[in-house]
Amino acid sequence: MNNIITFPNLGLEFNINRAIFTIGNFSVYWYGIIISIGMILAVIYGYNECKRINFNTDDFFNMLIIAIPVAIICARLYYVIFSWDLYKDDIASVIDIRNGGLAIYGGVIGAALTVIIYCTKKKIKIGVVLDMLAVGLLIGQSIGRWGNFVNGEAFGSATTLPWAMCVTSNGRQIADMVHPTFLYESLWNALGIIVLLVYKRYKKTDGELFCAYMIWYGLGRSFIEGLRADSLFLGPVKVSQILSVCILITGVITLVYLKKCSKK
Repeated sequence: MNNIITFPNLGLEFNINRAIFTIGNFSVYWYGIIISIGMILAVIYGYNECKRINFNTDDFFNMLIIAIPVAIICARLYYVIFSWDLYKDDIASVIDIRNGGLAIYGGVIGAALTVIIYCTKKKIKIGVVLDMLAVGLLIGQSIGRWGNFVNGEAFGSATTLPWAMCVTSNGRQIADMVHPTFLYESLWNALGIIVLLVYKRYKKTDGELFCAYMIWYGLGRSFIEGLRADSLFLGPVKVSQILSVCILITGVITLVYLKKCSKK
């Protein structure tokens, strides 16, 4: 369970045990803890936003109770569907998420659909809620990528850049002088938090902030995914890269539409 992650040109080395502790055959992993920390901070931000805009906190927590497990299930399904060869001979392993195998896009899509359905049934303005969640999503995604660091995954292709990374897992080198794409995405999302917080002051109508999230994340992920060496494929196509471009375009079109509506 040990990963040795080094940045040779920077003189940095990290010897990481993926498990915090083990009791019998059960281990608690850093990956799960880091993902949980990201979720908790996102929830705290969302709760504070509820207070700021006088949104019903009962509705907020009711949505979370449904959206979080749905997001986890969808994140797993997304990964399993596009990595079926890894699971087709051992169906029981589909439900074992302790070794990773969660695709963030599946989680975001699952959470967003849950919020839209909930708001529709409760006759709540969807744009208000999506705007409230936009920054929280980037908080969770920015922190969550460090779970990939601990697992020694989500790295890119070979590079000669000064911050090139090497990964040795259980004594076997799995990456030699590659892009630390987990870091790229974490930093991009962290910068996006600042961008969205600034944009929030100037938005004219509900839904704009979530559109800005779609544009920002779609733009960054489409480039970063192009560098990754462990992408999920549909035939010759990187699924998440194509999806990123689609989300970027959808965000731009929707934002333009909302701007026109606000002027009218």
